Amino acid sequence: MGRGLILGIESSCDETAAAVVERGSRTLSSVVASQIATHLRYGGVVPELASREHLRAIVPVVRAALAEAGVGLGDLDAIAVTSGPGLAGALLVGITYAKALAFAQGLPLIAVNHLEGHIHAVLLQQRESSPISRSEGPEATANEESGAALALVVSGGHTHLYLAQAVDGTWRYSLIGRTLDDAAGEAYDKVAKLLGLGYPGGPWIDTLAQFGDPGAVPFTFAQIKTKAHLGGKAPRTKGAATAPIADLDPRFLFSFSGIKTAVLRYVELHGMREAAAERVPRMLEMGKPPDTRDDALELCSQATLDLIASFQHAVVGNLLRKTFNAAESLNVGSILVTGGVAANRELRDRFTAEAARRRVSIAFPTLALSTDNAAMIAAAAWSRFFAGEFAGVDLTADPGMVLGR
Repeated sequence: MGRGLILGIESSCDETAAAVVERGSRTLSSVVASQIATHLRYGGVVPELASREHLRAIVPVVRAALAEAGVGLGDLDAIAVTSGPGLAGALLVGITYAKALAFAQGLPLIAVNHLEGHIHAVLLQQRESSPISRSEGPEATANEESGAALALVVSGGHTHLYLAQAVDGTWRYSLIGRTLDDAAGEAYDKVAKLLGLGYPGGPWIDTLAQFGDPGAVPFTFAQIKTKAHLGGKAPRTKGAATAPIADLDPRFLFSFSGIKTAVLRYVELHGMREAAAERVPRMLEMGKPPDTRDDALELCSQATLDLIASFQHAVVGNLLRKTFNAAESLNVGSILVTGGVAANRELRDRFTAEAARRRVSIAFPTLALSTDNAAMIAAAAWSRFFAGEFAGVDLTADPGMVLGR
């Protein structure tokens, strides 16, 4: 084994990314080509367009990552790629290119679960802040990160709670909770689109929320209960399609479709539809969320700002309550929060304050590592590389891949 250099490739949704990470603990490069401009006019990701953009970007992005790291293909020890979950066509672009590179260079190929990658975005940040000896294998990392942590993976496509444990140099995951329908980030995007705001919706809502009254609209979340008529079987929701939920504690299940519908009804009841439609061309002209209250009021009425602030306050509060209650129930003293929504300002502030109040440790990735990236994929692959867990030539996309049971 050489320097332990792994090239990570990520193409699960709408970012084409490549990164070189040394021994799972030092990022030498991280390059991300975003597709926001492509999908902006549609208010969401169009799968066919995403695949096309990945095809255009994959080669230059990988070349840029190698150049930034100052290494060539011959210096690599392995290639890691996201194999799921995600959009099938988008995943296949990254997988096909990674397989071709691995075959051409005679390098081992490592398949990585996108959700595990997000968890390792936090762990990578922690390792880089307090680096362990890089002369050792991943068991040294496991010893350094001993014990268990509760991981909240919250993004546009996922809202999951996992118990993550480092055992004998590898990480193991148990699914504790998940959303039954929309992911939290998906609800952000849909509400932003409803209000005529930009895509992705998270940054717009987070910025505008600071100018509104979070208590103006009393959104609530109904208690999720086990359905007696199902006889213990999982309900037929899209959540059940990707991970069984029948055996999960209802206290740790999420549902964000209700608050999305509540916002829609509020908009219709208060005659906000026309203003939302008129906002779209102004939003496109601005290109980014307004920085000041005066600029925000030029884009939105105070009533709309109050609605936005109330929506965010309710969603963050729901995530916070269930995450900390799960940590208390499992007697876990460490919480990891990751995924695109982990970049949210209010979420970070309120989770940090609650962690301090409860005297538990909490960690987030950097803002750059919160959204989809390839450094987290390369970092997650390190223990598999050391254990010789390589993918075969038959590796293909698994859009509904699960993590933990």
